[in-house]
Amino acid sequence: EVTIDIPTEMQGVVIEKLSKRGALMISTKTHNNHLRLIFEGPTRGLLGYRNQFVIDTKGEGIFSSRVIGFKPYAGAIQKRNTGSMISMAKGKALAFALDNLQTRGTLYIGPTTEVYEGMVVGNTAKGDDMVVNPTKGKQLTNMRASGSDDKVYLAPPTKISIENGLEIMSEDEYLEITPKSTRIRKKYLTELERTKMTKK
Repeated sequence: EVTIDIPTEMQGVVIEKLSKRGALMISTKTHNNHLRLIFEGPTRGLLGYRNQFVIDTKGEGIFSSRVIGFKPYAGAIQKRNTGSMISMAKGKALAFALDNLQTRGTLYIGPTTEVYEGMVVGNTAKGDDMVVNPTKGKQLTNMRASGSDDKVYLAPPTKISIENGLEIMSEDEYLEITPKSTRIRKKYLTELERTKMTKK
């Protein structure tokens, strides 16, 4: 059971997001331009939603949940419609490479992060997976033109927690948890292995 308190004007986006996650609205109450919504839904549908809830309500919403028992299977929950950026190389990620990649989607890593082949370094705006090289550096030349060295501005990477990692990973991916970091990787690390498995 999920209890939500939000300003009235934010009800549309919250109801839409929770409905997609298999939640069913049980009751609503209005008080002083605020709304209390009560939903029932599967726990697996709530994984990763708290972060999205804070963004959707601009920090003005209150979200609480509790387990009320076991119910029949609520059906499949809609997965993300984005693809993964998969590293093709091992080494340290470079700002120059990440600058080119951030235009194609959301990054999960920053510069100097150690990456390996098969590691998911971000997601793409389109639904297809994309193999990328986050360790690629800038081609150096001995010709220097004034103003030719552009500064690199990187958006802060999206940090992967266990909760949102379980939500955003695809069926062909693993969530890798170590004492220092939480990462997503493909089940089959090399592109050759992945191609073989898709043909089976």
